[in-house]
Amino acid sequence: MNTRAKAPSETTVVVGMSGGVDSSVTAYLLKQQGYNVIGIFMKNWDDTDENGFCTATEDYEDVIAVANQIGIPYYAVNFEKEYWDKVFTYFLDEYKLGRTPNPDVMCNKEIKFKAFLDHAMRLGADFVATGHYARAVYEDGEHKLLRGVDANKDQTYFLNQLSQDQIAKAMFPIGHMEKSEVRKIAEEANLATAKKKDSTGICFIGERNFKQFLSQYLPAQPGEMRTLDGKTMGRHDGLMYYTMGQRHGLGIGGDGEPWFVVGKNLADNILFVEQGFHNELLYSEGLYASDISWTATMPAGTEFRCTAKFRYRQTDTPVTVRVLENGRLDVAFDERQRAITPGQAVVFYDEDVCLGGATIDEAYKAGERLAYLA
Repeated sequence: MNTRAKAPSETTVVVGMSGGVDSSVTAYLLKQQGYNVIGIFMKNWDDTDENGFCTATEDYEDVIAVANQIGIPYYAVNFEKEYWDKVFTYFLDEYKLGRTPNPDVMCNKEIKFKAFLDHAMRLGADFVATGHYARAVYEDGEHKLLRGVDANKDQTYFLNQLSQDQIAKAMFPIGHMEKSEVRKIAEEANLATAKKKDSTGICFIGERNFKQFLSQYLPAQPGEMRTLDGKTMGRHDGLMYYTMGQRHGLGIGGDGEPWFVVGKNLADNILFVEQGFHNELLYSEGLYASDISWTATMPAGTEFRCTAKFRYRQTDTPVTVRVLENGRLDVAFDERQRAITPGQAVVFYDEDVCLGGATIDEAYKAGERLAYLA
C-alpha cells in the first residue's frame, strides 16, 4: 500500500544531512511542508589528518548551523564500523581481484538505506529523506525509483540496489528540481550551506592522492606492461591502480596514437596496453553481470528489452537482458560499447524508471571473453 497517506504533521521524516546544500534544502523543504523533521549526520569514516584536522567535524558544524536555522533537532551517528565492514572491505577486495569497485553504490545499499534506515526506524521515523537527485513514486501497485529531473545530476545510477521496501520508506524532496533551483532556495532561505561547494570523490579518500591512499592498505606489486603480442612497453606500479580504457599515468612516450589499458593478467601480474582510442580490443558486444538487484521481481528465464548505463556519466544504450539460471545476467548491446569495466555497475531503465542493477563481471565479443582480467 502507499504509506504516504498520513498528514505531514503526523509524519516523522529523518533526514540524512551531510553538511552540503542538497541535504540542507531537503530538510528545509520538508520542514516548510509541515513534516516532523529530524536531522542526522552520518559519520562513516575517520578522516583526521596528521595535523588533527577532520573535514567531518567541519561538515557537522554546517549541519548544526542549518538545523538551528530551520528549527529541527539533530544528532550525529557513528557508522564507521558498518562502513568499514560493508563498504571499505568490499572496496579493497575488488581491487585485489583486479576490478574497479563502485563504493558509492555500496554505501547507498549498506549504509544510507540499511544501517541509517534501520536507525531511523528505531527512532520512530515514517520515512528517511536524502538529498539525492532521484524520485520515489507509488503507482500500479509498485514503489518505483525514477530518475531525477535534472539529467546532469540524476543519481539513480548509484541507487540501483534499492528494493521495494527501501524505496517505500524513502523521500527525495529535491528530485524534481534542477540544481540551480536548489541553490536558489538555499540562498533565499539564507541557509549556512547556500554557497558551499559540492563534495567530489570517494569520502574516505577525499583530496588525497589515490595511489598513496590505496598503497596504505594494499601492497603494490609492480610488473611488466606489454602489448598482447608480447612487446614490453614499460613497467606498471601495480594492477590495482589501472582500469579498463585508462590513458593517463601509463608513461609511454613516442610517436603515434595514445596508449590505453586493454587488459590485465592477474596470475602473471601483467598490464596489457595497446594504441588508439578506438582500438578493437576496447570494444565489446555484451557483458555478464552478477549481484543483481531488481526494484521489482524479475525471475530466472526472463528476457526483456530496456536501456542501460555502464558508468555514471553516460547516455543510455538499448540492450537485451536475459536473466540466467545461474544467478547472472547476459546483457547484449544494440551497439558495441567501449571500455566496459569489471566491478562497475550496469544499471537498467525503462524510460525514467530505474529497474535495478548488477555488478559487471566480464565483457564479451563474438561469444569470446575479452582479454582483461585473464
